[in-house]
Amino acid sequence: MPPLPDADEDIQEWQKDTSRAPTTAKIVIAGGFGVGKTTFVGAVSEITPLTTEALMTRASEETDDLAATPDKLTTTVAMDFGRLTLDQDLVLYLFGTPGQQRFWFMWDDLVRGAIGGIVLADTRRLEDCFPALDYFESCGLPFMVAVNHFEGTAGHGEDDVREALSVPEHIPVLVCDARKRYSVVEALLTLCGHALSTLPE
Repeated sequence: MPPLPDADEDIQEWQKDTSRAPTTAKIVIAGGFGVGKTTFVGAVSEITPLTTEALMTRASEETDDLAATPDKLTTTVAMDFGRLTLDQDLVLYLFGTPGQQRFWFMWDDLVRGAIGGIVLADTRRLEDCFPALDYFESCGLPFMVAVNHFEGTAGHGEDDVREALSVPEHIPVLVCDARKRYSVVEALLTLCGHALSTLPE
């Protein structure tokens, strides 16, 4: 049996300073069914992500449209959760929402206390992200749109997506790859900057 890792080997000096506590922020990732929310959280989480994936069954065939994601075998039924430490004392807690309409009742609880939200979009079915856009707008939560570019699909510019979704100029829109850590970090930093910009002077 291999030896257990030293519990202190990954601890940085600033983490041992008991005189300061890290600033924490909650971010919600929402969007349509199969758009990549679980992948997005898993790409950057420094802990093993908590996922609530359940196998797809025949009972959901009439409810879940698999035309754009025919190889999808599981679906999130509650939430995804991950954690990312940015800089020395900023910790982001990431909460991915379930995409299907029958689980939308959970969104109110997941959004409570969040500083902002990311609406993940798939250009093959942009209409699937309208409920998340409407929800964040209605509750006054700062948000941005991150277009998850899937391989084999046509690329669309950020301005085209903004126009298609009727997203105002002050809301960030960027193209990302939910599988790539650097791309997800860029989206998170963009959201944090946008959320800070909405704070009153």
